[in-house]
Amino acid sequence: MLKGRLYDSLLFLIALVIAFSSSGLLVDRTSFYKVLFIFWLFSCLYFHLRVFYKNGSINIDYGITYDLSLVLFAGPLGLFIFETIYRLTVYIYRKWTKTADPSEFSDTIYNIGCFVITNSIAYVLFQHFQETFQAFPFGYWVLLFILVCLSSYLSGTFMVIVFVLLGELKSFKEGFDFIFRSISTLDFAKVAITNGLLLIFLREGKWEMLFSVFLLNYIVSRSFSSKSQSIQTKLERDRFEQMAYTDFLTGVYNRTFMDKKMSELNQTGENVGIVVCDIDKFKSINDSYNHAVGDKVIQHFASTLKGYLTAEDYLFRSGGEEFTLCLRNRSFEDTVSLVNEIGKGVQNSVVNMEFQEVEIAISYTASFGLYFYTVHEQMPMEKAYILADQLMFQSKHQGRNRVSATNGLLNTILI
Repeated sequence: MLKGRLYDSLLFLIALVIAFSSSGLLVDRTSFYKVLFIFWLFSCLYFHLRVFYKNGSINIDYGITYDLSLVLFAGPLGLFIFETIYRLTVYIYRKWTKTADPSEFSDTIYNIGCFVITNSIAYVLFQHFQETFQAFPFGYWVLLFILVCLSSYLSGTFMVIVFVLLGELKSFKEGFDFIFRSISTLDFAKVAITNGLLLIFLREGKWEMLFSVFLLNYIVSRSFSSKSQSIQTKLERDRFEQMAYTDFLTGVYNRTFMDKKMSELNQTGENVGIVVCDIDKFKSINDSYNHAVGDKVIQHFASTLKGYLTAEDYLFRSGGEEFTLCLRNRSFEDTVSLVNEIGKGVQNSVVNMEFQEVEIAISYTASFGLYFYTVHEQMPMEKAYILADQLMFQSKHQGRNRVSATNGLLNTILI
């Protein structure tokens, strides 16, 4: 932690030396104060639209920066003044809203130093190469794009050094990826174009156009941020819904989702085969080994069942070792044939695992109850499930490892 603070302070001192050893402000004070206020205002507004993410114990924020245009217009000293005022504004705001990190002041010092150093280097390169690039088509924009890339890579390098000092860099590849792959080419182009337009309007004194670029950038960024937040909210809602409807052990749908889906299918009026199946003599597996082995058998059973189903079918874990299948868009004969095939597949499969440092192979069977019918108000799926469950127990009582089926359309019972 001390190394990190010393590093932040070193960057700040280097930035301070660069700023006050430069040729001072490149524009008159009146123009600079006007530019300073506009840049500060929109940077503060845009601050709320920045993307925040965490890397280890470090919070990192990413967003478009206007520093390049400002340093090219006012020089390193002008940028230092702007960065100091803007970063201290952010610091005070976070302290006031109680959202500041424990290292907030040190982070503020780091940000001032990092952005002043990287953009001052870009300033020197721009002064040196601008005439050369002017000889090429779009040379001004190409040079700005190169400088944006360079500034970003230097900034990423400074941050990787922070990771190294805090012991949070796991590999060289991780550092390389952070520097060179964390920002896309399109992001570089967006920053280059924005700063290029700002610099043109600054030099020509077109304050209305300058204000328009800032405003357009803010509106577009805010719209994108709102859309992203909406998508993120939906993804999180879908993820929590999936968690609520998924059985944690097997990954198939749970009883809650089964009740929900049955209620929905009650409205379809389609032919459905409801199958309730249960692992035979499952208690003896737990008693002979342990519950961890039993869980492996349940997982294997679920995976086997799922392998026979189509995208239109449903598989639910409706009890401990009991599962319910909803087989759709098949005839009664095809449904019976499929369930018999599943039963044979379970019987012929083996669960291989390690128990007490010994490889074991467990074979098991299952009993099935199938009720086939057309969904309607007089026979909702909840009642059909009860009938399928009774048929499953009938298979158990008749010797296990078999299918008991009823065609509700004809009241035909098959054993």
